[in-house]
Amino acid sequence: MPLSARPPGSGEPYVLSASLDNARHLSSLLRAVHFQDHATCFATVNGLKVTVEDAKCIQANAFIQAEVFQEFDVQEDSVTFRINLSVLLDCLTIFGTSALPGTPTALRMCYRGYSYPLMLFLEEGGVVTVCKINTQEPDELLDFDFCSTNVVNKVILQSEGLREAFAELDMTSEVLQITMSPDKPYFRLSTFGNAGSAHLDYPRDSDLMEAFHCNQTQTNRYKISLLKPSTKALALSCKVSIRTDAQGFLSLQYMIRNEDGQICFVEYYCCPDEDITDAEL
Repeated sequence: MPLSARPPGSGEPYVLSASLDNARHLSSLLRAVHFQDHATCFATVNGLKVTVEDAKCIQANAFIQAEVFQEFDVQEDSVTFRINLSVLLDCLTIFGTSALPGTPTALRMCYRGYSYPLMLFLEEGGVVTVCKINTQEPDELLDFDFCSTNVVNKVILQSEGLREAFAELDMTSEVLQITMSPDKPYFRLSTFGNAGSAHLDYPRDSDLMEAFHCNQTQTNRYKISLLKPSTKALALSCKVSIRTDAQGFLSLQYMIRNEDGQICFVEYYCCPDEDITDAEL
């Protein structure tokens, strides 16, 4: 692989360097969280996390484990920078998004540290393109404090079940209501649109249900406008974990398998809609 060699003119050491035989593994995951122009990137020895937020109500994280890369080298405990995600995706797909079979775009990504640009070396069919993308100081991000010990209810569904739900429910509704309960209806999705109320129930023994761990009955509503960006990740995924904590914060964790069979994750956190009162439920 030509890009496995150290790029020329690299007198100063890189705090982050990584290479991929197929840049599409990265671009498809980044597209799944691309609902705002800017993202914050965190690199540790475990891999790369890319975080996108909107309106202090929703946060998306794409996790690309170090094992997915052919090379992944981080010289500091953690490397953090903010970047224009739209520009990064344009660069990663500079040779086009519909690569011919057997001609993937190879990627080498290098970053020297604070105030330096992120450098991309992309090679396809013997043609090499170099992109330099300015980086910025990262903003302070929301801490949803969503740890496993705070989880009240959790279900794991095959993604096709949730894809069918979004196709059947009335998306003219402003909110998606999620009911999770140890008793019937177990797991229910509801909308309240122009055509009236619609409910979709999943029995705990449904073929689509991979795991069901509900400790108490919870009913929460979430703005559909905040959840819509997560359908990009849903389209790529094979399984989805849906969790809520005691405050009704929602975690949607999508398991995505790339063309080489490697597993990556995209997670969305969403605040409940506080405008809905208990009386309305």
